[in-house]
Amino acid sequence: MSLYNQRGVSAQKEEVHAAIKNLDAGLYAHAFCKMYPDYLTGNPNFVNISHADGAGTKSILAYLYWKETGDVSVWKGIAQDAVVMNLDDLLCVGVYDNFLFSSTIDRNKTKIPGEVLEAVINGTQEFFDEMKKYGIHIHYLGGETADVGDVVRTIAVNGTMTVRWQKDKLITNEKIDADNVIVGFASYGKTIYENNYNSGLGSNGLTSARHDVLSKYYAEKYPETFENSLNNQVVYIGKNKLSDNYKVDNTTTSIGKLLLSPTRTYAPLMKVLLEEHFENINGIIHCSGGGQTKCMKYLPKALRVIKNNLFTTPPIMQLIKENSGADDKEMYQVFNMGHRLEIFTHLKAAEQMINVAQSFGIDAKIIGHTEAASQKELIIKGGFGEIKYV
Repeated sequence: MSLYNQRGVSAQKEEVHAAIKNLDAGLYAHAFCKMYPDYLTGNPNFVNISHADGAGTKSILAYLYWKETGDVSVWKGIAQDAVVMNLDDLLCVGVYDNFLFSSTIDRNKTKIPGEVLEAVINGTQEFFDEMKKYGIHIHYLGGETADVGDVVRTIAVNGTMTVRWQKDKLITNEKIDADNVIVGFASYGKTIYENNYNSGLGSNGLTSARHDVLSKYYAEKYPETFENSLNNQVVYIGKNKLSDNYKVDNTTTSIGKLLLSPTRTYAPLMKVLLEEHFENINGIIHCSGGGQTKCMKYLPKALRVIKNNLFTTPPIMQLIKENSGADDKEMYQVFNMGHRLEIFTHLKAAEQMINVAQSFGIDAKIIGHTEAASQKELIIKGGFGEIKYV
């Protein structure tokens, strides 16, 4: 059993998918988000979408960093994580403006004071203000903040994003076909709308990242940050502290800042691509939960996806791999490994999309292609050899 499963989490969410298998899939079975007719107004030319997600266990890393440093501003990154995990999923169905956002914050009041709540709430609005500069309007509806110490050990930061959108401007993934190329957009580096280097880690696989990188020091000092029934052999098994220095791109930063890099949004880029290149986009995948295998779930037919030109593994993910001893197959299932967004398109359009991405400071390239096949399968190739998923 993988370390990920031993810690009580699952990259593929098999039990969740089993629980919802009998639910209505919505209007478009292969779309990245579930969509329904416009029940709000009854307009047949529009759809309603409501999506829920959050920062996950990344909030525990913020808790550790805040307790160790006293830097409350770290919680603004968690606010961004909770928003982007909703926002960037909705980008995948073609939506890029006029979102409604409602936050849900559950805290243990004995551990999380009001200043943390204030930082999360204000950080949410600050992120919305930044996106507005790029023509992306997100409207803050407030939400629920609950003191539920019997339920959560520290804090859980989540949200729901709702939108009404035109049917003829949707990406449903139905156009994904053989002989498509896949353009990957880097999750790491520094865009024109980011203030610091982004490690690319995002908000997925953070349970593994935390336990695999950080040392037993945190288990002993902060027992509220993990499930106490876990086997000690999978709890904080790493070598590092949050304050340890780490060199990336000729700049020295800390392990803590790399782990807590706010999840990059691709919204400014996708607004341009969806407005100017909509007809050339066959499908969009957010490589979040499930990492590089996420695309398998949304293929509309039996296809072979070959990813044979992936980005260099970002330093933070290489560090996680070295500390954990995880094999490549598990790493590519849990982490994005270099790109968190991919577009299925045609070769002629790919170069234009890459150029737009680079204008935002986002590295992009063709990372693979599709082929006709008798079943859905994914093949990842690299210096490590070949990995196959079916």
